[in-house]
Amino acid sequence: MRIRLNGLRQSTVGHTAIGLWRHPDSQAHRYRDLDYWVETAKILERGRFDALFVADALGPLDVYRGSADAALRDGIQTPTDDPLLPISAMAAATEHLGFSVTVSSTYELPYAFARKMTTLDHLTRGRIGWNIVTSALDSAARNLGLEKQLGHDERYAKAEEFMEVVYKLWEGSWADDAVVRRGDVFVDPSRVRPIEHDGVHYRVPGIALSEPGILRTPVLYQAGTSRVGRAFAGRHAEGVFLSAYLPSMARQLVTGVRAEAAAAGRDPSSLKFFAIATVIVAETDAEAHAKLADYQRYASVEGALARWSALMHIDLSALDLDKPLEYVETDGIRGMVELFTTLDPSRTWTPRAIAEFVGVGGGGPVIVGSPATVADELERWASESGVDGFNIADPVPPVTFRDFVDLAVPELQRRGLVRSEYEGSTLREHFYGPGVTRIPADHPPTTRRPPGGRPAAAHKF
Repeated sequence: MRIRLNGLRQSTVGHTAIGLWRHPDSQAHRYRDLDYWVETAKILERGRFDALFVADALGPLDVYRGSADAALRDGIQTPTDDPLLPISAMAAATEHLGFSVTVSSTYELPYAFARKMTTLDHLTRGRIGWNIVTSALDSAARNLGLEKQLGHDERYAKAEEFMEVVYKLWEGSWADDAVVRRGDVFVDPSRVRPIEHDGVHYRVPGIALSEPGILRTPVLYQAGTSRVGRAFAGRHAEGVFLSAYLPSMARQLVTGVRAEAAAAGRDPSSLKFFAIATVIVAETDAEAHAKLADYQRYASVEGALARWSALMHIDLSALDLDKPLEYVETDGIRGMVELFTTLDPSRTWTPRAIAEFVGVGGGGPVIVGSPATVADELERWASESGVDGFNIADPVPPVTFRDFVDLAVPELQRRGLVRSEYEGSTLREHFYGPGVTRIPADHPPTTRRPPGGRPAAAHKF
């Protein structure tokens, strides 16, 4: 078994851990400093991580009490900075670590976005990935020119055409030998073609602005768990991000997306799955549990409720914090109850109990213990769930990343569960092995004819 590791951050103060920026050891407030990001990248590369995954959201969390006040007080995803901009500095300070960044297809223009990612392909020397999201926050839609959020399936339909356009730009516009740099010619014009895209949402007639990078198409990630989201991941994703609290929950998602990949004509085993996990590790189990108890003292109940209100599109402030949720008759609350009763049916799940549960490790399991205990649990989780690795969260940055690299990684390496040295230099090589830098041959750019259009890589030079 081989376990792959990504670090998980957002360019903000509070992401998966709510309120822990107040811990005296936390440097979360330094998210505005390049030194903070460079230090993070160096820690993860020392631990031989595949990549740093930088999450993002384009709107404030304003469902709880009908405003963003609670999110602002606890720094939950607001304030937040653009995740793309620190990547060049981190790439300059490292040699092998990859960088996966969340960017919404709903609010970007594919022509300009393709150039951004190709630029990062150049500047990182092939270490860039894109987490494709369609954005679910109504606050993002309102602030980015829409009266309301597009419907769920409509966002994915738009994303399909977005992918068609960027595939054409990355894979079909410039030939590998277009840049000649010989005599009086820098680029051979006969080796560059317009993509001539004329679709429902986008019209892009011209050539790609940037010459191809090492990867051409960045490594593609996706995290959709709906029926439409799973089908989208099956068609496009090389890496899939999961949020699940039990291995059995994760396995259902893994099985479902692999089936979608097979239905799309792709090798289902080529997809890599990563589950969110928060790891609190110390020299002994007792020290680790004491550390967790210390962190829990700083977790914010109101902040967690504000985050979950936005995730569920239900204002939890209207509920009695200590009243069991099973008495509340709404589909959203019932779904929430089903999730947590699956985890522990012996507990009475109130809004307060749920907020306390997710305060330190929202989105996945909190694994606590000595290096041996942590390694045992990560190995069990990977074996039972079928995931390929984990997005390791950093609730007290950079302390929890540093603890994981200094304590857990050596034990995982001793067991042969994680790499001791990098074998390739690009992010796609981390996925498929040395020498593999281009998107697999069974991927849409080379296999799929989009509805009403030419194949994404139709140009034959």
